Amino acid sequence: MTASEPRLTSLAHGGGCGCKIAPGVLQDILKRMPAAASFADLMVGTETSDDAAVWRLNDRQALVATTDFFMPVVDDPYDFGRIAATNALSDIYAMGGRPILALALVGMPVNVLSPETIGEILRGGADVCAVAGIPVAGGHSIDSVEPIYGLVGLGLVEPDKVLTNRGARPRDVLILTKALGVGVYSAALKAGRLDDAGYAALIASTTRLNTVGADMAGREGVHAMTDVTGFGLLGHALEMARGAGATVELTPDPPLLPGVETLAAAGVRTGASVRNWAAYGADCDLPADLPEWRRDLLTDPQTSGGLLIAVAGDQAPAVLAQVRAAGFDAAATIGRVVEGPARVRVA
Repeated sequence: MTASEPRLTSLAHGGGCGCKIAPGVLQDILKRMPAAASFADLMVGTETSDDAAVWRLNDRQALVATTDFFMPVVDDPYDFGRIAATNALSDIYAMGGRPILALALVGMPVNVLSPETIGEILRGGADVCAVAGIPVAGGHSIDSVEPIYGLVGLGLVEPDKVLTNRGARPRDVLILTKALGVGVYSAALKAGRLDDAGYAALIASTTRLNTVGADMAGREGVHAMTDVTGFGLLGHALEMARGAGATVELTPDPPLLPGVETLAAAGVRTGASVRNWAAYGADCDLPADLPEWRRDLLTDPQTSGGLLIAVAGDQAPAVLAQVRAAGFDAAATIGRVVEGPARVRVA
């Protein structure tokens, strides 16, 4: 960015996955869409709030298609591009797929940001795609009041190995691959309260591709998977509970990024964490003595968050070891699936 240009985050009313439409409002919008059940090869559509659409191509291949874009969560244009691209490709990995190509979605205030700054955003996204082994093969751009960047992502998976958010079973163990707290970090950054160590941890987490998701496809004992993004851990766990028709039990203290607990206890949070709780809190049971700031961490919107994996109890130790061996050092067992109504219980 040039010295005369404003901070990227100052140009956006929200940032990252905290920009998502509130879950309740989104459900009201989506229920007005016509059903797509008449398409026999559509394996996954809009009905289950899954991470991507899946279309059966033949007996050996299914196409995973997704799109994700948002406004800046950081001020560095290159980092913004990397985070947005990593987040977009996560939806493919969350279905057990492997990306094959991407298209860029670009909306920029061209009279405010220089071509050099916009180019750095695109370069960041392209570099992440290169790490994933895919090209950015095209895209679309518009002149926009707020800066927006993301990708359309396409991937492949074997039809009988597709993982969705609705396959969890009672007695499954839940594994989370990344620590929580990205929303708190982003709120602290915007308020000038995030130190260099926190920023480094933010970038390391949000630019870590969820490639281990593809290794879960067909893995013995793995029944369901989703990525934890804008609706927070509670929101995405609730989607899994509804898909399974069972209760998800979660620990009140999942793994957190360094310093996040201190920031949250001091009142740092996003507006999205409050909106998330208002949207789905009626379907969640929390301990009566749980502090509000700790609840905020459970609803904290995660930009480019980790995968939530439901795996049979006897296979959970091996899967956790595999995830950690893939470089997800913060991965941890955070709960289980039990018989009961489609709710989330924190205990």
